[in-house]
Amino acid sequence: MHLFITIIVILAVWKSRTYKIWEKYHATMLYFACGNLAYNFLCANYLLWKFNPDFLINHTITEMFYTFIVFPGTILLFLGRYPNTLKKQVIHNGIWIFIYIGIEYIYLVTNRIYYQYGWTFWWSLILVAVMFPMFRLHHTRPLLTYILSVPITIILIWIFDVPVNIPMELRLEYIGLK
Repeated sequence: MHLFITIIVILAVWKSRTYKIWEKYHATMLYFACGNLAYNFLCANYLLWKFNPDFLINHTITEMFYTFIVFPGTILLFLGRYPNTLKKQVIHNGIWIFIYIGIEYIYLVTNRIYYQYGWTFWWSLILVAVMFPMFRLHHTRPLLTYILSVPITIILIWIFDVPVNIPMELRLEYIGLK
């Protein structure tokens, strides 16, 4: 199923021809990819949600397909056709939230994803509902988006009691003591 979604995104980007304007959305594509990589790094031993791979060998390979293909493709499709009027923007965001949460629901009932440590489908809905407006904001005001992303991340780490353990060697090196 994960490979199927990857192929669907590739075909949708090709059919919509948004790949031709990828440079315009490159920074936001990286924002999404880096956010996913940060989640997988910070929560490596405490994943709140985890994919059950199908043909993609393991969770890590599955995440790489999402990080480097599905998520950048999502940005192209989402921002490449972003409407001008507020009413159409709300509808556009709603459609993308529905698509993402609908796919996740299918994953949930088919055991392609599972939740741990208090994460639920409803938390995913909240995350996705925040995520898509943040993508648009990143495209128009990236610095503000980075500033807002820090407290959002800290709040989620706090709510889910994610043990963020940075090795002492890295901490010492970071502050110039090693």
